[in-house]
Amino acid sequence: MKSDRLLAILLLLQTRGRVPAEELAAELEVSARTIYRDIEALSAAGVPVYAERGRHGGITLLPGYRTDVTGLTADEARALFVLTAPGPHSALGLDSALASALRKVMAALPAPHRPAADLTSRRILVDPDRWLPGPRTEADLDVLHTAVFADRRLRIRYRHGGDSRPHTYTVDPYGLVNKAGVWYLVADRRGSPALFRADRIAAATALEDPVRRRAGVELADVWQTLRRRVEERNRDVRVTARVHRSRLGMFTRIVAPVLAAPLGTEADENSAGDDEEAEGADRPEGGEGGEGAEEDWVTARLAFSSLPGVVVLLQFGPWVRVVDPPEAIDELLRRVRETAALYDVQHGSTPSDGAAPAPEEAPGPS
Repeated sequence: MKSDRLLAILLLLQTRGRVPAEELAAELEVSARTIYRDIEALSAAGVPVYAERGRHGGITLLPGYRTDVTGLTADEARALFVLTAPGPHSALGLDSALASALRKVMAALPAPHRPAADLTSRRILVDPDRWLPGPRTEADLDVLHTAVFADRRLRIRYRHGGDSRPHTYTVDPYGLVNKAGVWYLVADRRGSPALFRADRIAAATALEDPVRRRAGVELADVWQTLRRRVEERNRDVRVTARVHRSRLGMFTRIVAPVLAAPLGTEADENSAGDDEEAEGADRPEGGEGGEGAEEDWVTARLAFSSLPGVVVLLQFGPWVRVVDPPEAIDELLRRVRETAALYDVQHGSTPSDGAAPAPEEAPGPS
């Protein structure tokens, strides 16, 4: 609606000051010609708005002009009060500021919208943390927060996953991102985007040097690039497994990141032959089809970045069995034998038949 667009232009000009017509057009998804017509309409309504020509020109309001009009609709007011859990705000020292801000917004709302906004805050809660996240090192965000808002470079001591020795990097921060309860520093390192888990930063120092970000690049742009890079990471090890229906829910939740296709798709006849080779293996009981009934099993297609990643399937015991490729089966057998040998030695018994000799030390995570 034109009235909504006029209000949006007014609020954008109050927030940003001088804004080129092309930028307003892109933000509001209209043409620059439409923006100029809207500016004429605002001016005719008494708003002191005008256009400045030239290289650094744009549309601006008369200096000092402000309006208290918010134009919040009922749905917009409710949206502000869909609260998240206090974790991210507390980590930034903003939990009390959030509560204070919401009280002020509530007081400023038109009276008809206040009951709906209050009810929303008591009936809807968004908690971004995962279930049972386990113990986690608390991230020290103070220095990172300071450098991000002061536009200064950072020198960090960072420990990569699987590496006990920290490395020193000088980075140019774009900002901080909280994803599923985990804080990340998004920065450029030597002009290329890089992602750092805040709880793996052993030490951080804000330098006196001003930050050197790439021109025209914002935090959201870099985050999308890094997120795609993580999600599209090569997953060349393709594994076919059979999952008992009684464990489908748990299986789907745990291995969702490595599922290459929806469960049960591409369940061709060839997989049946692979299952026949495992007829001697113990099978879970239960299910309408009885013990070992074929209809009690669903085909799962998985994609891992490396062969040792298949070890995650061992946690399901006899409820999940890998049927292809042979290398994945061999990797699982090797891990089972190493674990059995470890406990045989621990209890002073002789390693089981077919078990590998006990390793000199417990195998570490892949």
